Amino acid sequence: MSTAHRVETAVESLVDPPPETGAGFPGLDSLRAVGAIAVLTTHVAFWAGSYTTHGWFGVLLGRLDVGVAIFFVLSGFLLGRPWLTRAAAGRPSPSARPYYWKRLLRIAPLYLLTVVLALGLIHANDGLGPSDWVITLLMLNTFVDPALPAGLSHMWSLAVEVSFYLVLPVLMLALTGRRRLRTTRVLVGLGLLAATSVTWILWVAPELRETSSVMSGQWLPAYLTWFAAGLLIALVQVRVTQGRPARWMTALVTLGGFPGACWAAVAGLLLVCSTPIAGPTFLGTSTGASDLTKHLLYAAIGFLLVLATVFAPARGRYLRAFAHPLARRLGWISYGIFCLHLPLLHFVIWATGWPLFSGRAMAIWLLTVAVSVVAAELAYRFVERPALAWKNRPPRFLRAREDEKASAPVSGTSIR
Repeated sequence: MSTAHRVETAVESLVDPPPETGAGFPGLDSLRAVGAIAVLTTHVAFWAGSYTTHGWFGVLLGRLDVGVAIFFVLSGFLLGRPWLTRAAAGRPSPSARPYYWKRLLRIAPLYLLTVVLALGLIHANDGLGPSDWVITLLMLNTFVDPALPAGLSHMWSLAVEVSFYLVLPVLMLALTGRRRLRTTRVLVGLGLLAATSVTWILWVAPELRETSSVMSGQWLPAYLTWFAAGLLIALVQVRVTQGRPARWMTALVTLGGFPGACWAAVAGLLLVCSTPIAGPTFLGTSTGASDLTKHLLYAAIGFLLVLATVFAPARGRYLRAFAHPLARRLGWISYGIFCLHLPLLHFVIWATGWPLFSGRAMAIWLLTVAVSVVAAELAYRFVERPALAWKNRPPRFLRAREDEKASAPVSGTSIR
């Protein structure tokens, strides 16, 4: 038995993989872990004061919030692909009812646990009343409040994800019709999504900020470009599987076949993001132009990373590394890392007594990663997996038709 096989057996023996995991795109699990660690790192860098004390490298650490873009592109690819696959085969769209049930089971249990921990244990939240608890538990803060509670400021992105989940069935019906996939129609629709984001960032969000205190810049319309990037990759993958790719699709597949080049381009784009062209990283005033520049650069980064992981050579070193069982394990628990790391960062600072913005970035990072991985593993075993065991037992009113159950497509990877 090879060393890799022994490691894989040992990891699998810890607990079963997510029920959606398959052989199609194993590297995407690990890419999700990259996004989660990037978000954790940028928060640690902020708390340690690294944004303003480490020159260009500190600014680069501030740009690791690009992990959110990775999540959104992944969601567009993984969640939109079943609709595109069925449309390409001339089959009915997936039923929305079981889809919503599975999304609820995937997101809600750990989110609710995180909220209870943050609101109940972080002293900065002691003054919150019952209405604040209800608003936060229902994930409505970005729509009614000027800020999120302490330890939960990263949950704006989860609210955007959930908004995307809610509109996805209607959006995919608009993009694909009922039983026929038309590439031009999908591309026009994706272009409209990107145009919506541009309009929102440049005009709508600034206008709403002038008239209200809600977080309008962190609503779904501002991030549709990132989801559209994932849907575009899904369209290419479906057409390639059919053996009917257009020439431009073949060019994208060729680019994805060189993951080293894609990651090199990502490094270059991150360096560009670290210049003033993408706006400030710390308590500065941004402009609509800098916000849009950052938005588009992040979209390109997420697109390149997902493209490379979907179309990398199956036997190449890149996918061998990303499909390693330990890397995938981090991907399986990455939702827990994402949810829990900020409350745990509060705990690390409280336990050590280190003042904010006083350095010690590496020590804080190591402690936060360690406790977050342990907590995420426990959450995966005792919260996420038990909840997902109910995915095939929805309430009667949410059940799909029997013919759809037998033919529902599989994503090929776990879905956050």
